Amino acid sequence: QVHVVESGGGLVQPGGSLRLSCIPSGFTLDYITVAWIRQAPGKEREVVSCITYSGDIRDYLDSPDSAKGRFIISRDNAKNTVYLEMNSLKPEDAGNYYCAGLYASSCWERADQYSRWGQGTQVTVSS
Repeated sequence: QVHVVESGGGLVQPGGSLRLSCIPSGFTLDYITVAWIRQAPGKEREVVSCITYSGDIRDYLDSPDSAKGRFIISRDNAKNTVYLEMNSLKPEDAGNYYCAGLYASSCWERADQYSRWGQGTQVTVSS
């Protein structure tokens, strides 16, 4: 059975940090491009960041209050794990974060282009 375990979410105060992990079970992330996607209440799913197997990274949040520079995606291919380090968190960063992938050598922009593997981990930012 193929699934992932996403962990690291929780309740954090504004300005705080979290580190999310995506660990697959039953398969490896070899040659898979992985994205972290978030679903906020009342909003469409959006790709936050993406990383290819070779380590190329794309950040996709382009709003003026974007996550660029605050969120850092990384992967440890030896550990078969992808991470999302989130710093200086804001209330608008809250949502369900999940990892998803596709067999491709580049990142794609739309959330529906990725195969979702797990339930995600909830991030709540509140004082």
